[in-house]
Amino acid sequence: MHGPTLVNWLLALLTATAGAYCLTRLRQPSCAATPHSAPHAAHRAHPPLARESDAAEALMGLGMAAMAVTGATVPATVWAVLFGLPAAVFLLAALQTPRGRGHRLHHAVGALAMTYLALAMTVSPTGHHHPAAAGAPLLTGALLLYFGGYALWTGARLLRTPAGTLVVGTTGLPQACRLAMGIGMFAMLLTM
Repeated sequence: MHGPTLVNWLLALLTATAGAYCLTRLRQPSCAATPHSAPHAAHRAHPPLARESDAAEALMGLGMAAMAVTGATVPATVWAVLFGLPAAVFLLAALQTPRGRGHRLHHAVGALAMTYLALAMTVSPTGHHHPAAAGAPLLTGALLLYFGGYALWTGARLLRTPAGTLVVGTTGLPQACRLAMGIGMFAMLLTM
């Protein structure tokens, strides 16, 4: 990444924490895997679509952390495979099934943005900002708008105001992870 070292490490810490939390959520039993489980365990069961979302968010969080720290030292082909293949899978899954389409499209956009960042980093690995070498300004701007809007929307969902009081919503930590990753992606794009 093209930022100060301290910012890169703080971003890596933020996104690695969010990714690790998503990994721990994957350890929860699936709803499909526990159809005859006890009633008290049913509220902890994890729906399959939520598991898919957690897996994608874990990949993105840990991948963002690795990219923030290693930057252009990793070949572009590694990043392209790591993020490009999941993007294609999410796009195909979104086209095939209407259920969960929004989540899959969001994860596809995130994976494609990570691929774009990696390719832009390898073109300008020294950190110098050249207009032609730092990516396409219109695409970068569109991605900045998307992830900035996503972070604001997720933050608004996290903080709710029932009866005029400001409280953390019932979705809690998963929403906070999504907010952290939206902010992380915005910060990575901003440094291009």
